[in-house]
Amino acid sequence: MISAQTARRAVWRPLWELPGRFELILSLARRELVARYRGSVLGIIWALLTPVVMIAIFTFIFAGIFGARFGTNGSPWDYALYLFCGLLPWTMFQDSLVQSATTIVTHSNLVKRVVFPLETLPIALALSSLGNQLFGTLALLIAVVIIRHELHATVFWLPALIIPQLLFTLGAAWLIASLGVFLRDIAQGISLFLTAWMFLTPIIYPESIVPQRYRLFININPFTSLVRSYRRILLEGAPPDWSGLAYFTAFALVSFFFGYWWFARTRKNFADVI
Repeated sequence: MISAQTARRAVWRPLWELPGRFELILSLARRELVARYRGSVLGIIWALLTPVVMIAIFTFIFAGIFGARFGTNGSPWDYALYLFCGLLPWTMFQDSLVQSATTIVTHSNLVKRVVFPLETLPIALALSSLGNQLFGTLALLIAVVIIRHELHATVFWLPALIIPQLLFTLGAAWLIASLGVFLRDIAQGISLFLTAWMFLTPIIYPESIVPQRYRLFININPFTSLVRSYRRILLEGAPPDWSGLAYFTAFALVSFFFGYWWFARTRKNFADVI
């Protein structure tokens, strides 16, 4: 019994020690963010340029050709704002998972160092992607002021969305990072899975156009409520969708603790596989 309790404490101890490793995590996140754009001509501008190009393409196809609109009187500019608002948290989540799939293998030189906290690597990736999202959010708010000539005070609800989003991302990143050690195909598989997931989330189309028979599948998607709340606080001047946010937060907590537990339990085998 004592041995089992000791083993359980050993699994969870690194999680409780993470606040003490804040400087290391911040240093890793900063290095990851700088490394993404090192040597490029435009530098960090790519963090804004990439989603802008995607938004321009989607807006032209869906708003220009198919006439998709968010709201009854929405213009193509409004469509672009709603699209940008949904893409920002999704891109952060997607980038974190795609990079986490190979992060342990990429840092194989650290795996055999018993003293190095490997659980910080996915955290650094998530924080780096979150930095890109915040940069894009600032650009979105500037665009809202230019296009709509207003900025709602509900923007201050942003931390209430970012915190559960980060917890959800960390849990998924730990899980994918661990699986990436044992299943090298996970990098390709997660890209396909995330592409399908994005189209099953009302990011490039409004929820209102989803047929009633498919509403259940859209509503059980945790990212649906998160995207809805982002649009409410940034574009509509309304508070978050509290019931949906509570559902997402519960989902995020399960993801966080399960993802960490899986990573901690499988970590001891990383060195043997790599």
